[in-house]
Amino acid sequence: MTRARWTLRRTLVVGASVLVALAFVVMSLATIVALRSFTLDRLDQQVSEGLSFAVGRDGFSPPGGGSRPSGADDDGPAQRVGTLQAVIGGDGTVERSGYTRADGTQVALSEEQIALLRAVPTDRTPTTVDLGGDLGAFRVAAAVDDGSTVVAGSSQSDVTATTSALTVILVAVSAVTLLIAVLGLSLFVRRSLRPLDRVAGVAQRVSTLSLSAGSVDIPDRVEPADTDAATEVGRVGSSLNELLGHVQSSLAARQHSEDQLRRFIADASHELRTPLASIRGYAQLSLGEDAPMTPTQARSFDRIESEARRMASLVDDLLLLARLDAGQPLRREEVELTLLAVDAVTDAQAADATHEWRLDVTDDLISVTGDENRLRQVVANLLRNAQTHTPAGTTVTLSLAREGAEAVLRVADTGPGIDPGVADRLFDRFARADDARNRDAGSTGLGLSIAQAITEAHGGTIAVESEPGRTVFEVRLPA
Repeated sequence: MTRARWTLRRTLVVGASVLVALAFVVMSLATIVALRSFTLDRLDQQVSEGLSFAVGRDGFSPPGGGSRPSGADDDGPAQRVGTLQAVIGGDGTVERSGYTRADGTQVALSEEQIALLRAVPTDRTPTTVDLGGDLGAFRVAAAVDDGSTVVAGSSQSDVTATTSALTVILVAVSAVTLLIAVLGLSLFVRRSLRPLDRVAGVAQRVSTLSLSAGSVDIPDRVEPADTDAATEVGRVGSSLNELLGHVQSSLAARQHSEDQLRRFIADASHELRTPLASIRGYAQLSLGEDAPMTPTQARSFDRIESEARRMASLVDDLLLLARLDAGQPLRREEVELTLLAVDAVTDAQAADATHEWRLDVTDDLISVTGDENRLRQVVANLLRNAQTHTPAGTTVTLSLAREGAEAVLRVADTGPGIDPGVADRLFDRFARADDARNRDAGSTGLGLSIAQAITEAHGGTIAVESEPGRTVFEVRLPA
């Protein structure tokens, strides 16, 4: 399953939001680490001072002044709230130990906690020890005084509480700020991309126009406000306008050329009908006389008449195509397709007995609205196409049925099929399919083109399916 592609607006908003979020994360982590380092340095300073007082240096009073808490040892300075002191003799006995609670009372340390303090290096360097229980982590330092080890420490609870509170504050402030930033980015990006949306709208509307045939007008253009060459979107809009101008000019030139060619074909076809009729008349007149002529002369006059007849048929076909291309309206009357199919198969069977002609129609009469003569031409061209391009003995079946709101006429044959190389251009004018079917020289290559033009003029469609042993031409008309 392919993931849906993001729009440029979403990509910009999400990308910028991620960058802002990363900036907040980096800033918050740096602030928390810096504050924790600062508070730990202050705590280590207090621990070092407490250790100096604990060993009785110069009899200083406790840091910050103030009286000793009740219960404090009179032989040493009073302990600050949240600090501990321990004196371990050279023989390992505990001479004095205690932790000062928040209410000023002292609590003796347990054997497990004393064991943890014994492992503290005596180089006066503060280190972290987790005493467990209600005490938690402490920064402690130790020194040797008169053969005894003196340990002093302060709880890290204040440091932890400070960093935790700062973390919560930073997370809350960053979240609110990020939300505001995302909303602001969405509005800013949406506003900034409006010109691009307008340019895309013009391109999308133009893409829905049918540019393949006929006179085409492209009225849509990018507004002047969105064609400023100083901006990226403006350059795109200006280039799109130039492109649309070139396309419209090219389409107009194409249509002008097609109109000229169509008029030329119509005029030439119309003008050729008279001389061709004269040629046929003179040939028939010469053949009808009893005057003696050589076999060569007789055959020549016979070929002149047949070729004049073929040229007249070709001229009529070209004139019909030119008129259909020009949009000449057809007659609109009710046409019984069932009777038309019967007549077409009957005519084909009378004209060619080497093929097997079959008719498959429903009992009900099927009728359409259109030009009966032109529809007869469609069916006749399809049957003649099957006759011309299939060998003798081929079965050709004309079927007619109603499917929904359409009348469907099919001409199927059991011939060798259509060469895939010419299938895509089968309905082109003067298309040849010599490689696919046996073809005599009488085919002009316009039969299927005329059938398609007449069918489309009636609002229908024509299609073909072919494989070796079966070829089906299908005509669908509004019933």
